[in-house]
Amino acid sequence: MSELTIRSLRMDDLDRVSEIENRIAGHPRRSFLEKRFAAAARNPDSFISCGAVELGNLTGYAFARIQTGEFGGRDAAAVLDVIGVDSGAQRHGIGKALMREIESQLRTRNVGLLKTQVNWSDHPMVMFFASADFRLSSHQIIERDTSPLEEKLDDSPRDRRRDSDDENDLSRDRVLIRSLAETDLAEVVRIDHSHTGMDRSAYFSAKFKEMLTESGIRVSLVAEDDGVLTGYVMASVDFGEFGKVDKAAVIDAIGVHSAYAGSGIGHALLSQLLLNLSTLQVEYVRTQVSPEDFDLSRFLHACGFHQSQRLVLTKTIPQARS
Repeated sequence: MSELTIRSLRMDDLDRVSEIENRIAGHPRRSFLEKRFAAAARNPDSFISCGAVELGNLTGYAFARIQTGEFGGRDAAAVLDVIGVDSGAQRHGIGKALMREIESQLRTRNVGLLKTQVNWSDHPMVMFFASADFRLSSHQIIERDTSPLEEKLDDSPRDRRRDSDDENDLSRDRVLIRSLAETDLAEVVRIDHSHTGMDRSAYFSAKFKEMLTESGIRVSLVAEDDGVLTGYVMASVDFGEFGKVDKAAVIDAIGVHSAYAGSGIGHALLSQLLLNLSTLQVEYVRTQVSPEDFDLSRFLHACGFHQSQRLVLTKTIPQARS
């Protein structure tokens, strides 16, 4: 391997990273990458970005986002969601060098877990992560297409909007649903606390910023009852090739206040989300579920979700001894 230098990515690396991504994947992701570069520059404590320079040229790159409370977790973890090496520079050890730098920075920040996702059929990436000591997580990725939900109407009074008396209304017609707004943060935290007993303000604050400023299209929704927030679904979808909307959306969080359990609010939120995504020509939606969250898993499977071909991988980062 020629002399290799690992450094932080800079905004002026965007064109080169986009060029490499285009060669690797066969299509550009400039819009997504531009937002990721900007987010990392605005929030350096929440991101680790690395670039590999060989013979004066940027040949590899990686981004990891640090989050606390993702999918119900209590501790900080990093999510590696962008890594790439130029096709002409592969097998030079660049990917492993990038991983070593990310792990070193995670130890400096006392973050002990690194997570990523990979399609099981992407054998080169599966082998790369296996060689880097990643292990299969107990979490699962589940997904479904964006076809309409099968409606199961509920005659519960609080599941019916006051201005509707049509027994054939769809669930989304019987619950007041609107787009997520910045001012909803405190209420979303309150709903989450009603289930988890945890204060995950930091996680949701970061997630709101991501959904409202970094995501290409705003698709997150909340449900209301007489002005009171009763549920939410936080999802993201970005622009892909040539400015088209990506084929897949991701649900990061979904919740209904425990006082409204069984009232059809979760079903209504998901029904409206799928309708909106279908209108945007998004083909499917995925999310990650913990084996401990049986109720959520049962709800989503009842709504047509099934196991994805994507795998969740994790790696424990040994911390330096004090």
